[in-house]
Parts: sequence; structure tokens; C-alpha cells
Amino acid sequence: MAQTDGGASEAEDTGTDESAKSKPEDTRQFNKMAMLVVAAIVIAVGGAIAGVFAFVDAERQRDVQAWQVRLGIVADSRTADINAWVEQNFIYMRELSQNASLQLYMSDLGSSEEAEPEPEPNQSADDESNAALMMGDDPDTEAEVEEDEDDVEGEDEATSATYLRNLLIATAERTEFKAPAPVGEVAANIERAGVAGIGLVDADGKALVATPDMPPITSRIRKAVAQALDGEPAIIDIFEGAAGDPTIGFVLPIYGVQDDSEGARGIGAVVGLRVVDNDLFKRLKQPGETSKTSETYLVRANGATVEYLTPLADETPALKKSMSADTPDLAAAYALSRPGGFGIKVDYSGTEVLSASRQIANLPWVLIRKISRDEALSATDNRLTTILGVFIGIIVIVTLAILYVWKKGASMRATKALHDAEVALERFGNMSKFMKVITDNQPNHIIAVDENTLYTFANGPAADEAGIAIEDMMGKTMASVIGPVKAQKYAELNKNVLRDFEKIEHTVIFGDENGEDEENPLQVIRSYHVPLRGDRDFPPAVLMILSDITELTYEKRRGEKMMRQLTDTLVSVVDRRDPFSANHSSRVAEVAREIAHEMGLDELHGKTVDVAGNLMNLGKIFIPEEILTKTNDLSPEERAMLGKAYLTTVDLLETVEFEGPVVETIRQFGETWDGRGPLGLKEEEIIVSARILAVANAFVGMASTRAYRKAMPFEKAADILMGDAGTRYDRRSVTALLNFLENRDGMTRWTHFRDAPPDPD
Repeated sequence: MAQTDGGASEAEDTGTDESAKSKPEDTRQFNKMAMLVVAAIVIAVGGAIAGVFAFVDAERQRDVQAWQVRLGIVADSRTADINAWVEQNFIYMRELSQNASLQLYMSDLGSSEEAEPEPEPNQSADDESNAALMMGDDPDTEAEVEEDEDDVEGEDEATSATYLRNLLIATAERTEFKAPAPVGEVAANIERAGVAGIGLVDADGKALVATPDMPPITSRIRKAVAQALDGEPAIIDIFEGAAGDPTIGFVLPIYGVQDDSEGARGIGAVVGLRVVDNDLFKRLKQPGETSKTSETYLVRANGATVEYLTPLADETPALKKSMSADTPDLAAAYALSRPGGFGIKVDYSGTEVLSASRQIANLPWVLIRKISRDEALSATDNRLTTILGVFIGIIVIVTLAILYVWKKGASMRATKALHDAEVALERFGNMSKFMKVITDNQPNHIIAVDENTLYTFANGPAADEAGIAIEDMMGKTMASVIGPVKAQKYAELNKNVLRDFEKIEHTVIFGDENGEDEENPLQVIRSYHVPLRGDRDFPPAVLMILSDITELTYEKRRGEKMMRQLTDTLVSVVDRRDPFSANHSSRVAEVAREIAHEMGLDELHGKTVDVAGNLMNLGKIFIPEEILTKTNDLSPEERAMLGKAYLTTVDLLETVEFEGPVVETIRQFGETWDGRGPLGLKEEEIIVSARILAVANAFVGMASTRAYRKAMPFEKAADILMGDAGTRYDRRSVTALLNFLENRDGMTRWTHFRDAPPDPD
């Protein structure tokens, strides 16, 4: 027994030793596992936080890009207005340079100077005095100094000079090339310094005649005149005039009556100087502007500085502010170095702004459109800060839950098993709760179905629509919940999504589209389908977000119907006043729609030319009825009035919002392919809808009977259009029209265009 007891005791001691040895090994293994788990958690949390920051940054960049587009659109429109202002001033000078009387006078003057002998030395002072007097002094004084009653030729030249001076004065009064009205009291005997006006110089740059307030010729003006005499129109860039006002000049060459302007040297030049005022500055204002810090201004480089050419929001006058181009992150310096660029920079007041720039054509000016970053992105920053806080909070909560579950394990194996189960359960539960909170507060139906259309997720609105609990929807097919018709359409879309594994957006229409079947009402759904990758526990699925846009569709259709009724009413007003042009607008719209269809353009282009064609003649309501119905030859003034009626239409519709660029189409339809239109646009610069409308209007006009002529045969009208293709009209638009006439039975369909209107009696 003793041996037996001793043996048993020895065995117990041996077992105790082995157990003691195994405990440190288990402890070390447990510690190693714990360290791995902690490291994994730290890495996961760090990765999640980095992902959240990346998401927030991506969202912020997206909003910045949206502002880039908005600022660019405004900058483009303001640039177009500035370019139009510059071109209009050149047009004023061009009217003078192409004036036949002025050209004849300059030619005669050049011939007389060639025939005259060299002046005597004692005559030079008188000649210089005469030129100075013609540049701004009283012509009566000139007559007193050099009057020669026996010199008939001298009298003719004085008469011509008087005529030209009167012409220049009248033009200056009409075009604002004159000094601004004086402010306050001005002494009657004190002569004002010349600040603006119009003058003529000969081929040697010598002053001939000018308006009273024309400044003297300076080196800046001489340089521009020399450029113009070589055949290149010149601009005298903005400078501070004698009265301290910003001043700009425009110089054009004058050619002889028989000269060809191409390659010829001018016999003189016309110089126009004007004060830059609100006529230019107001073009920088964006119509309908609502933001507080938005601003548009012009800058240019001047050596190592940046000059601000226009008044600023801080009430700094034009040309009164300049800054170093080396100023860090200065928006103006960045715009001058990269015209057309966009960036987040600092403006002249040190405020961080979002700015976009555009180069002004043929000038060293750059237009800048900016808005303060705080105003533009404050809502974005607040929203993204909230999102960041929510996501980080969720990550912290999930992390603490995982640590808590892992810490509560009783043993390594139990802890691992419990950890895996509870972490998965917690993750699924947290994500489910999170998705439920988020999705149940959305008005849209959010569901997930697998490839067999079995529900794997649904939010509250989707369950409410189906009329059953969310738990009851899980595992059921879409056909059993929403019906076979809707289920089939969604299943076809989901099949394509899973096949290509790319998200799609689609508009699905159910019911009667005409709204006449009360038992089967119209329902329009905007659906988004996002593929979800599967794993070993869950098969691939599709997340569907369904938005009911039926009411929006009804409102859109009602708006389109009201717009059509209003358009028809306005067109009928014009048609009643001119029976020979009755239905002209609707016919132009019909022809334009067919041209757009033949060219393969989308529905928006078709709607645009349709509305623009119907409304283009609305401006004729301001033209006297006797001119509209005149049967005799129209005078040039009457033709010009009829030809510019569409611009009145543009003014009437400027503030009306259309789905497409209707107003711009009407504005540009008078442009020609070769750039001879009033706006100077050419080729692809003219929007395609305006090119189509121009062809349609010309065709209907030629093919219709008018008060002063009969309708032209279709074949002749087509030949005329084809002859003008590539010069006046877009060749693609003309070809599309001819194809419809010849291959789509257009001549038969539009035969009634040729019918004369019924006799009103």
C-alpha cells in the first residue's frame, strides 16, 4: 500500500509540473495573439480614419470643381461683353475710315501736298500753326491768319476741313468719344485740357482736323498711328488721361478712294480717344448676382507689377491700384501667368478667393471672376466636418466594442471563438443599424436583391410602399412583393448590372403615359443600380435606389404645354399683323426641327430650334403694320428695321429661362459662316442651333409668297442655299435640308409654303 501511495503521489507531482510548464507557454501564446489583435485593430482604425479623410477631401474637391465651372461660365459671359464693347468702338471708327467724303478729302489732300513745291523757310511756322489750329483751335482764327480771298483752292480745303470737323463732332457726340461733362463750376475763360475726342492725321502722322476736346498727339498715339498706317488696326491701351480719367484709344487706317486695302499703305488714320466709364464697367456686373463677395475686374501686367484697370469692390477707382507680381499667391498675378486658369488664391485685399480668368481678345487684359472661399465653401466645410465627426465616432464606437468583446473572453480558444462571433455580429448589427437610421430617413426606396431577385435588404419607405414588414420581405422575390410587371423591368436592368459590374442610372415608366387610364396611372421612377460584390456567405447583389419623379414629370409636361401655348399666342400676334408672313415662324420652326433631326442632334437641340423658330419674329410687333404689308420696294431703312427685328426679340426674351439656349440661338442666327455677321462670330464659334435656324429662315423666306414678290421654286431656293454654303451658311445644315427635300419627300410635304395667304376681304 505504501508503495502504491508513493507511486500515486509521485504521479500527481509529475502532472502538476507538466501543468505548471504548460501555463507559461499558454500565457506567452495568449500575449502574442493579443499583440497581434491589438496591432490589427490599430491598423484597421488608422486605415478607416485615413479613408474618411480621403473621402472628405474628395468631396471638397468635387465642390471646388463645381465652383470652377460656375465661375468659368460667368467669366466667359463677361469676356464676351467686354469683347463686344471693344468691337463696337472699332465699328464707330470704321464708319469714319470708310466714309467716302473723308477718303476723297484725304486723297485730294495727299495729291495737293505732292504737287506743292518745297515751302520757304519763313512759311514753316505758319504751316505748323495751321495744323495746330485744325487739331482743336477756333477755325475762325485760322481764317483770320491765312485768309486769301483769291485762293479758291484754299477756300475749298477750309470748307472740307469744316465739314470733316463737323462730321467728327457729330460722331463723337453720338458714340461718346468726347470729354465728360464738367463737374461743378468751371471758369468761362479757362480752357479745359483735351481728354477725349476724334481726330484725323495724314500719312506722316501730322494732325489735320479734330474735335475740340481732342488731346495733343503724344508718343503713345504716334506709335498706334504708325501701326495703323501699315494696315493693322491699333488700340491705345488704357492710360490715365489729362483729367485723371482712364482713357482708351482706337486707331484705324484710311485708304484712298481707289486703293485696295489689302497690301496698301494708308493715306491717313482716324484716331478716337474716349474716357472709360460705366459703359464698360457695367459689363463686368453679372445679371442676377446674389452672392456678397463675387466680383469681376480687369488687370494687366506692367513690368513687375499688376495693374487693376477697373473699379474694385473696396471702392478703389480704376487705375488707382497696383501690386507687385511677386505677391505670394496673388490671384491677379496667377491669372496673368495662366489666362484661362482656375485656382484658390489671394485677392488684392488679402482674402482667400476662388478665381477663374479669361484673356480679352487682342488686348493685354485679363478678366478675373472671383468669390471668397469662405462664402463659396462654408456650407461644404460644415457638411464635411459633420460627416467626418460622424464617421470617426462610428469607428471609435466599433473599435471600443471590439476591444470590449475581445477582453471579456475567458480563455484563448473561447475568446477567439467568441471574438469572431461577436465581432461579426456587432459589425453586422452596427452596420445594419447605421444603414437603417440613414436609409429609413430617406424618401427614396433603397433595396438590395441578389441575382434571383430575392430581397437581402430594404429600408422603411420600401416596406411601407409594399405594405409589409421589412422582416417579411427578406428572402422573398421582387415579383411576390411589387408585382411581376415592375419586377421584370428591374430584373432586366439588374441582369445587365451584374453582367458588366458597372452602375447604371435609368428612368422606368409604368402605367398609362397619357394619364387617361385611371386604373393604371402613370408612375415614373428614376432608378440607380449599383453592383455589390459577393463573398462566401452572400452572393453578388444589386443595390437599388428608387426615386418617384411622377409629380416632377407631370409638372415638367405641364410647363412645356404652357410654354407651347404661350409661344403659339405670341406667334399669332405677329401673324395677324402681317398676313403675308403668317405661319412664317411656325414653318421656320418645323424646317429647323427636320434639319436638326437629319443632322442626328439630340432632343434638346430639336426643342431649342423649335422654340427659337417660333419666337424669332416676336420683335416685329414693334414694326409699323404698313411696313410689314408694303408691296412696293422697301427702302434701306425699312429693310434694316425688318432685318434687326430679331434683336428686339432677344431684348424681350433676355430674362426668360428656357430649357435650351433659345435666346442665344436667336441672337446668333444673323451671323454668317465667314464671320461677316453683326457679332463677328464665324464657323464653329456660332452655336449649331443658330446655324440651323439661319438656313431654315432663309429657305422659308424664299419658298413663301410675300407682299412684294411671289414664292420662289424649291429648286431655285436650294441652289441659292448651296451656293452660299461655306460662306453665309453652315454647309452641314444646308446639306441636311437638301437631303430632306430630295430624299424625305420634303418638297411634297412643304408645297403649301408656296400658297399665297387668303384675301382678308
